[in-house]
Amino acid sequence: MKISENWLRERVAIDADEATLVERLNMIGHEVESIERVGEGLAGIVVAEIVECAKHPEADRLQVCRVDAGGGEMLQIVCGAPNARPGLKAPLARIGAQVGELTIKAAKLRGVESSGMLCSAKELALDADASGLLELPADAPVGKALADYLGLPDSVIDLGLTPNRADCLSIVGVANDVGAAFGTAPKLLTVESVAPATSRHIDVNLLAPVDCPRYCGRFIDGIDMAATSPLWMTERLRRCGLRSISLLVDVTNYVMLELGQPLHAFDADTLHGPIGVRRARAGEKLKLLDEREIELDPEFLLITDADAPVALGGVMGGYSTRVTTTTKNVFLEAAHFAPPAIAGRARKLGMQTDAAHRFERGVDAELPRRALERAVKLIVDAAGGKAGPIIEAVSPEHLPRRSAIHLRRARIGRLLGIEVADGDVERILSALGLAFEKTSDGWSATPPSPRFDLAIEVDLIEEIARIHGYEKIPTQAPRGELAVPRLREDRVDVAALRSQLAARGYNEAVTYAFVGADLLKAWDLDARAIPLANPLSADMAVMRTSLLPGLLNALLVNRNRQQERVRLFEAGKVFFSAAGTGEAPVEVARIAGVVVGSAAAEQWGAKKRRADFFDVKGDVESLLALTQVPAEFHFEAAAESWLHPGQSARLHRGEHVVGHVGALHPERARALGVEEDVYVFELDVAEIQSRPVPRAQPVSRFPSVRRDIAVVVPEAVSFAQIEACVRAAAGEGLAELLVFDQYSGENLGFGVKSLAIGLILQNSYRTLTDADADKTVAEAVAALTAECQAKLRG
Repeated sequence: MKISENWLRERVAIDADEATLVERLNMIGHEVESIERVGEGLAGIVVAEIVECAKHPEADRLQVCRVDAGGGEMLQIVCGAPNARPGLKAPLARIGAQVGELTIKAAKLRGVESSGMLCSAKELALDADASGLLELPADAPVGKALADYLGLPDSVIDLGLTPNRADCLSIVGVANDVGAAFGTAPKLLTVESVAPATSRHIDVNLLAPVDCPRYCGRFIDGIDMAATSPLWMTERLRRCGLRSISLLVDVTNYVMLELGQPLHAFDADTLHGPIGVRRARAGEKLKLLDEREIELDPEFLLITDADAPVALGGVMGGYSTRVTTTTKNVFLEAAHFAPPAIAGRARKLGMQTDAAHRFERGVDAELPRRALERAVKLIVDAAGGKAGPIIEAVSPEHLPRRSAIHLRRARIGRLLGIEVADGDVERILSALGLAFEKTSDGWSATPPSPRFDLAIEVDLIEEIARIHGYEKIPTQAPRGELAVPRLREDRVDVAALRSQLAARGYNEAVTYAFVGADLLKAWDLDARAIPLANPLSADMAVMRTSLLPGLLNALLVNRNRQQERVRLFEAGKVFFSAAGTGEAPVEVARIAGVVVGSAAAEQWGAKKRRADFFDVKGDVESLLALTQVPAEFHFEAAAESWLHPGQSARLHRGEHVVGHVGALHPERARALGVEEDVYVFELDVAEIQSRPVPRAQPVSRFPSVRRDIAVVVPEAVSFAQIEACVRAAAGEGLAELLVFDQYSGENLGFGVKSLAIGLILQNSYRTLTDADADKTVAEAVAALTAECQAKLRG
């Protein structure tokens, strides 16, 4: 809901700047979603009157105007606005004024001097209308500063109200809350009554008193429909997000914004009576103001005339009884509709109206008469007419009642954790409009009629906390504190392993911890398997000793459902029987993955290829990198019975076996019904969790040096051996080691291969010289020659 700050301050006088007001609105639960400042930068812009207009001698669309700028000063202004005419009052930007990014200067337009600029609303950033000059009322004082005349500058505050605070869907409602928060009594809105000048009457029948327990109306005869809305009203509507349409529409919108009561105006000459309020009958149709014809059902509430539908209660008026430019007599409606009768009806029709928005949240049942008086006074003052008496039909037993709520002093302290003085409690209750009496243990408080949200004791305690100030409630840990485990920096958390694999395109799977004995036997993983005493079925007869059989079954299910690319992982426990008699079974945490299909998701930017051993090895290495010491790990060629003998490796950390990675054995893949390569890995979590405590190291400010060497080594020598050898020889001066080429062929001879290696050297305290680099390379080559039977190529 958008509100004008100036309008709000007119209803409640507070000694606080805008920032303090916004902070307090947020603290009392009315979230400020945005603030838009209006009317800034209007210095040098005054109210002026066009005295004469003459056609420009050199331009058909321009006029030369003589303009009264006040104080007897006449200015010549060249203007191209289509509505420029003698007698019109409009904003004038004098020489030196700033209009947007334009500074007004004396100028010649097509040879005619112009001493200022007549402005549109858009040019002044007051509205989006750029069709012509901003027309001011005929009684606007010539020469007065426009900002003073329009009550500018102002701020439009957009409040994000919670659904339970329907009472704040009005300026008066927000002012009451702001006054309570600042300890200032809001100014009471004086609503002047208009004495009846006619006796015109119409009968009203409440045929659905549960849905509409109060219906009020009033005739106004002889209205001048040519009358326009006063500028102060259209300005307030505009700043609250509503455009001016006509006097009657503007007045009903204004009263709704001011008091919170929606109203509707009928053309009185289209009504024959009696007016009725009832539920719709199945199949009834009604043409609405937006010219849509809708078919109704008994969920909808109707306003009827002689039992014929003329309006959709609480939502929108009907087309046949609409007010037009030829309307002379008006019947103004103000009713109270129960929220359950309106809630969701507008949305069911694919619309949302301001009236429905308010009625479905709850409007004060005591407002209709007051809102009618206010609206009639505004209409008669602006457009004349004779008002009839207020017509009211009411079903007292169906009106909402406010029951007293028992508020206990001890309960306040228990829920808020602080003691609020009795005087403060009573001040808050009084400021919020609650009538209360003291009791032995607290108070008995009755909410005011607009506060539908106050029903039980905790509602009142929330109000006390809100107005007393949440910032005054100390932050305390709740009793029964839980011991929060300390996160160890010397271990890689399993969640980090999960996140890493998810980031590399894997989906996490959760498989059963029970598998079939035959399945484990087929994988050669049945050693030390723990059988269940009472298995649910033969397929769940033993505890798993590996995560891979279950993951492969999950992969197969996905493949059978047309999933060409599958990447799954699981982090869970495997189980082994005790190594010795009397010992407990062993649980081992592991993380495993399976991959089949293309290396990357289908795309146009890269050539499609199948995933291979090195893709999965790279995924495993990304897990090892989390330890900060990937150099502690190395791969060795190995052939488990369930892995491909030429595409598999065993992972070591020092002397300990950490896990396995490789392609699934072709026979195992065929047994699963998969005709392409399947790659798997499984690691012991405990073996890859330990890491050194991270310590910050300065980044060397000295440049690095790169040296490339190519060595010929026996085919059986792995790069892991070469890397370990070079790192040991080069020492701390080696920042990075990489392989950028591999070659084997007839030119080298049988049983050997050539590796091209890049050594990145860097020192943290000085710049390395060529001699330093050459010495390090020589030491590395010597070590390779001695330990790996390497020879420099070339």
